[in-house]
Amino acid sequence: MKILVIEDEPKVATFIKKGLEELEYDVDIAYDGNIGKNLALKNNYDLILLDIIIPLINGLELCKQIKEAKPQQPIIMLTALGSTNDKVTGFDAGADDYLVKPFEFKELIARIKSLVKRTSGIIEHSSKITVADLELDLDKKIARRGKATIELTAKEFALLEYFMRNAGRVLSRSDIAEKVWDITFDTGTNVIDVYINILRNKVDKNSPDKLIHTRVGMGYIFNKE
Repeated sequence: MKILVIEDEPKVATFIKKGLEELEYDVDIAYDGNIGKNLALKNNYDLILLDIIIPLINGLELCKQIKEAKPQQPIIMLTALGSTNDKVTGFDAGADDYLVKPFEFKELIARIKSLVKRTSGIIEHSSKITVADLELDLDKKIARRGKATIELTAKEFALLEYFMRNAGRVLSRSDIAEKVWDITFDTGTNVIDVYINILRNKVDKNSPDKLIHTRVGMGYIFNKE
């Protein structure tokens, strides 16, 4: 497996590289955003580990640029910025996962294995999902409610797709964390609730028929009631 580490702190980059190479991963290092971008677009990597605070091009902007050129490129952000807003911003930039420093190396490896397993078998095909008057075009990555197009980030689209594929089922926060973020739900964070509120405003705000409903103590359900 070939991994690109974009990290400006030499000690951290070396620590990650050494640990990954001991597990027989092939690792490249970039110490700034420009070099990272050139390597990411020039080569094919199974995964990119990306710090946010790096010189020349910050990690959030770099993540967006890489995802624009290679939408299916798996990216894990490694950063000391660990607030809920920071995480939401990272996911909005296109990150597939977000690991806060300091972290245990075994957790990093678990995240890497989980993400690569989830993304390695992606097969794109033309299809649409419809619930009530809401349509999700999986090919064009467009959501429409009635005649109106709903602007969604990549993570919001993934969350809405999961809801629509499971319409009529009560989904716990743990279910959503595992299937959409591919992480174990942390009871100390409200990232999932923040995203659902954002999605609710976009999907239900201008419609009399609400689709996203809260089940107190259980989670959320997506259907027309």
